[in-house]
Amino acid sequence: MAAQSAASATEAAGTEGRNPRRWLILAVICVAQLMVVLDGTVMNLALPSAQEDLGFTNSDRQWVVTAYLLAFGSLLLFCGRLVDLIGRKETFLIGLVGFAGASAVGGAATNFGMLAASRACQGIFAALLAPAALALLVTTFTDPKERGKAFGAFSAVAASGGGLGLIIGGSLTSSLSWRWCMYINLVFVVIAVVGSALLMARQPKTPGARLDVPGVVMVSSGMFCLVYGFSNASTHRWGTPSTWGFLIAGAVLLVVFALWQTRAAHPLLPPRIVLDRNRGGAYLTMLIVGAAMYGIFLFVIYYMQSTLGYSAIRSGVALLPMVALTAVAANVGNIKLMPRFGPKPLVTAGLLLGSAGMVWLTGIDVDSGYASALLGPLMIAGGGMGLIFASAFRTGTSGVAPYDAGIASASIQTGQQIGGAIGLALLNTVATSSTTDYIEGHAQGRPTLPLIHVATVHGYTTAFWWCAGIFAAGAVICGSLMRRGPLQAPAAAPVGKPSEPETART
Repeated sequence: MAAQSAASATEAAGTEGRNPRRWLILAVICVAQLMVVLDGTVMNLALPSAQEDLGFTNSDRQWVVTAYLLAFGSLLLFCGRLVDLIGRKETFLIGLVGFAGASAVGGAATNFGMLAASRACQGIFAALLAPAALALLVTTFTDPKERGKAFGAFSAVAASGGGLGLIIGGSLTSSLSWRWCMYINLVFVVIAVVGSALLMARQPKTPGARLDVPGVVMVSSGMFCLVYGFSNASTHRWGTPSTWGFLIAGAVLLVVFALWQTRAAHPLLPPRIVLDRNRGGAYLTMLIVGAAMYGIFLFVIYYMQSTLGYSAIRSGVALLPMVALTAVAANVGNIKLMPRFGPKPLVTAGLLLGSAGMVWLTGIDVDSGYASALLGPLMIAGGGMGLIFASAFRTGTSGVAPYDAGIASASIQTGQQIGGAIGLALLNTVATSSTTDYIEGHAQGRPTLPLIHVATVHGYTTAFWWCAGIFAAGAVICGSLMRRGPLQAPAAAPVGKPSEPETART
């Protein structure tokens, strides 16, 4: 009877502590997250139109995408800690308003410099907004069942946002103008700002915390060098000094940063965050997925448009089944599967499904049909993505105290951004080299157009094989790293300052 009474009292206390507006707050958070994820891909299909309008060169074109990724990836950890220091609601609103301003400037751009600078500013404010959004979700939902539903919705948005960005970008460019790929963000921002101002209470700051300035400089510089180095490799060559020089500098800076974190009085990324096996496995999973998923979003789009002749809108619509299944799998994974089995089987199964989808895609040729060659593998890969995101986002923020919610949230998204930079560089190199080698081995004289098409598809399928290998290796590594069983229920926040040591479970 005493145990039953204690359980009832605990349940009642948890119910009383719930925010009555929590589901509306979740909707606001998802709108903001959708905007951030969309802008990673929404300009991809609009680039040719923007290039023609503003008159910039092919070598400049990549910077419209790279400027966003550079600022976003290099500042995520710094901004994640700012979320904890300044307050979650405050940083959320700052990120929204700043993102809106940068989007308005980008939409009104009159030259390349103005467009690239606006994209970099978008990345800066996205780095502030993304960890704030996830940290708000973590601290708003405390009940395990409700947290599963909330993470299901958030994961569905995060996993499918890249595909939706391609769909929206293609539709806006074809029906209105490439500028609306930027202006559309103002709609999202108005909804999110009004919702957060009306629904969210002021969030507490971390008491007694200090900013690790040396850590900020080292990790931001290191991340910038890595992202820039990989981005440069994707458009130039791996052997150029501007590629390997930045990659070496980035690696050295991050190693020094890791060593500094073990002795800093107020570490930017406390070792207790990443040394937990489940959380560390979640961060590694997002890095691997970020690298491999470019095989879907990059080369499948190229194949549909350049080889099959799809329009921007048609290629975007062709991705809808994958986006839909991703959303379904993310919700089922978070609500039904995670509470029973934990993250280990979901991550392993999701990565293996991604690998299977990529292997299936290697069967494409120059005149494949959508239903026979693309629909099946896209749906399988989409289901795998849903399971991965369902487990990784929730696991990467599990068991952390509220004062570490921002930095834990940023660590997940940092892995995804670095993985994306690696994947873009590696897979572009693989596809280009394979295409060139095929032409040199089969051309008799000047290459014909049919041979070039066959060689290009060969480059895509080679990249798909690499994607399959990355997914499969991730299944083995991340599946081995994570612990068996469900995640432990969230415990009460530890008392004391965040600088106090917290032993990580291994």
